[in-house]
Amino acid sequence: MSGAEFVPLSLPPIAIGTCAAIACALPGNFLLLRRQALIGDAISHVVLPGIVVAFILTGVISTWPMMIGAAGAALIAVLLIEGIRRLGRIEPGAAMGVVFTTMFAGGVLLLEQTDTSSVHLDVEHALYGNLESLIWLDATGWASLLDPLALAGLPPELPRMALVLVLTGLFIAIFWRALKISTFDEGFAQSVGITTTPLGLALVVVAAVAAVAAFDAVGSIIVIAMFICPPAAARMMTNRLERQIAWSVGFAALSAILGYVLAGYGPLWLGLYDAVSAAGMIATVSGVILAVAARFGPCRTRAGAPAGV
Repeated sequence: MSGAEFVPLSLPPIAIGTCAAIACALPGNFLLLRRQALIGDAISHVVLPGIVVAFILTGVISTWPMMIGAAGAALIAVLLIEGIRRLGRIEPGAAMGVVFTTMFAGGVLLLEQTDTSSVHLDVEHALYGNLESLIWLDATGWASLLDPLALAGLPPELPRMALVLVLTGLFIAIFWRALKISTFDEGFAQSVGITTTPLGLALVVVAAVAAVAAFDAVGSIIVIAMFICPPAAARMMTNRLERQIAWSVGFAALSAILGYVLAGYGPLWLGLYDAVSAAGMIATVSGVILAVAARFGPCRTRAGAPAGV
């Protein structure tokens, strides 16, 4: 593929998928070490009905209505979980499972019952995203990367995901010491004056922002996979947190790039004619990387132990 074809057709989807994968993997490392890895799964289930309701009320697909809708859905989920836990006298995990699956099913039902397909908000896009359609129409080749007029026509998902990635990285950099200490020893963190509860909530909020920003472009499948697979695979490669972060970023980027390439060209290499879902293939590649790390990673036998500070 020449630059005139690759830059407008493949470069933006690959860049968007990579930014989304890394933005989810970064907070995923701390969620994994805190035994909260499934929060990413929970977020992806909860935000769907909030996003759909936000579109129904506003009639447009826009970042802020989506964020507000997702935040409202998260608040309702918290209230429902607490209510079910107290009234039903069941454990929090069971209450979370009931609420998350119910809200996700409600979101899917809303998608099916409302006319949202014209704006690319339907069950298919909610699950698999629309990476393949995020093309750069104003690009003519590699020179377009330095052309301000052409750059103005970039898919809006790319600057949005790049901004979220930068903000996520800044959050982790600013609160690095507090996050590291509270992740490994919450009691010690509290004794040295670190307010662990607000910090933990802030981490979940950052994860939620990354999930909501990625939701429209890449769908829930990539969001769920990237919160868990790259950090888990990285955990099996090292016992040092700094190296784990680096490994997870590399695995996330590799999953996005290799997954997109295999989705488009893999079937052709096998003699088939139809491409497969890029989001599904990216998630599959991340799972394969996790499986390889679980089998051959140097720290796989100690994966249950905390990583080193």
